[in-house]
Amino acid sequence: MSFFSRLFGTQQDPREEWRSLWHRIVEEARDPDWYRMCGVADTVEGRFDMVTLMLSLVLLRMEKDEELAPDTALLTELFVEDMEGQLREAGIGDPTVGKKIGNLMSTMGGRLGAYRSALADEDRVALAAALKRNVTMAQEDEAEALGERMIRLDKRLSRTSADQLRAGEFEG
Repeated sequence: MSFFSRLFGTQQDPREEWRSLWHRIVEEARDPDWYRMCGVADTVEGRFDMVTLMLSLVLLRMEKDEELAPDTALLTELFVEDMEGQLREAGIGDPTVGKKIGNLMSTMGGRLGAYRSALADEDRVALAAALKRNVTMAQEDEAEALGERMIRLDKRLSRTSADQLRAGEFEG
């Protein structure tokens, strides 16, 4: 979408189609059970880790679908928009926001790759190792429980239709 289209409102922002899904990702990341039962630290870092974990699972699901794969960038842009707003709210100024967003995207990319390979083979050992590296845990020995719940959610997402995903719904 061009700058002028956005400025003059001649076209709807294509990201809007994915906003419900973005809100669902954040809602799922805030589910207290991830923290209470799976040992994720209930801190700013732990919550960010859960948002990136949820986003990774959804992006991996979208990658597997020819209809959805092209739109992974739009969902990622909503993540960036939200993170930029969070940084500004925290008092981070303009000169450093871009650099911090770049670091967040690099972090996101690394996590996506680690989760992709471990989930593809349901390699629980590799997944637990990736989670220990990438998720701030209140209790280190809970990475296996987090991995099991992550695998279950990944399977639910694989059963979720494209229309359900667009609407921010995950199959039960």
